[in-house]
Amino acid sequence: MAASIAVPDEATATAEIDTAAEAVRVVLRLGDRKVFLYQGEQAIVSYPVAVGAAATPTPQGQFEVSKLVIEPIWQSPWTGEMHAPGPNSALGLRWIGFHTSESGSFGFHGTPTLDSIGKAVSNGCVRMRNEDIVALFSQVTIGTPVKVEP
Repeated sequence: MAASIAVPDEATATAEIDTAAEAVRVVLRLGDRKVFLYQGEQAIVSYPVAVGAAATPTPQGQFEVSKLVIEPIWQSPWTGEMHAPGPNSALGLRWIGFHTSESGSFGFHGTPTLDSIGKAVSNGCVRMRNEDIVALFSQVTIGTPVKVEP
């Protein structure tokens, strides 16, 4: 089951980037377990990630950033229990949502489970180290293209 995220309106925030610069886009390469930030045709940074397990894969295709949340509150998809935000939360310090379906919401988020990075172990979301998700969050806005490829 994908992540459940409870987002009070006041918790939503968008990051600022230089709008005079070439457009940025995010490319997630599932097989490489890496996410790349491109500016124009140049990859300017990459981060290691954890992706969906075989039974709960990360959706592939063309998407766009649809939600940006600082200190997201995680809601257990199994119990409905709300969990406090923070670095030890299942969603870490930031949420970058890019797809919502009947299965739930999918996005990039921080994680306290650092040993999961580089593996296919999540429920479909993309786990990142907290410092990496904070950096990526600062470079994207609502509408930034996200491509998820094999």
